[in-house]
Amino acid sequence: MTSHVTATPAAAPNAALTHFEARLTFETDCWDVQDSHAHGKNDFVLLDVRGPAAYESSHIPGAINLPHGKITANRMSDWPEDTVFVVYCAGPHCNGANKAAVRLAKLGRPVKEMIGGITGWADENFSFRQGTEPGEPDRAVAA
Repeated sequence: MTSHVTATPAAAPNAALTHFEARLTFETDCWDVQDSHAHGKNDFVLLDVRGPAAYESSHIPGAINLPHGKITANRMSDWPEDTVFVVYCAGPHCNGANKAAVRLAKLGRPVKEMIGGITGWADENFSFRQGTEPGEPDRAVAA
């Protein structure tokens, strides 16, 4: 008897490889972001695309608050054209990061979505910060 899982056959391995390798070009995860920052490998800009109140209440250390609706060519000109942006929002129930990624891609900017967003960060038990600017002495907040 066939299960719900195998009722639709799995993709051929070469098709699966193409699919999953492609996903890695569009996405990163919370652990990769945290580990990169922890080891000083800051070769991307982390954007919290939620509203300012949500950001101030709790955000990922090092993230810059830039709500997805404020992503414009003028605003993005602060960074070199080849800057990789990693965007996140509240979590899997929120499409703000997707909207931000669309805006950045339309501006010709390299972008990845941090899957899981704030929810994923909390699930990993990583610490949060409070405050309005990434450069100010943030107040650590437990996950």
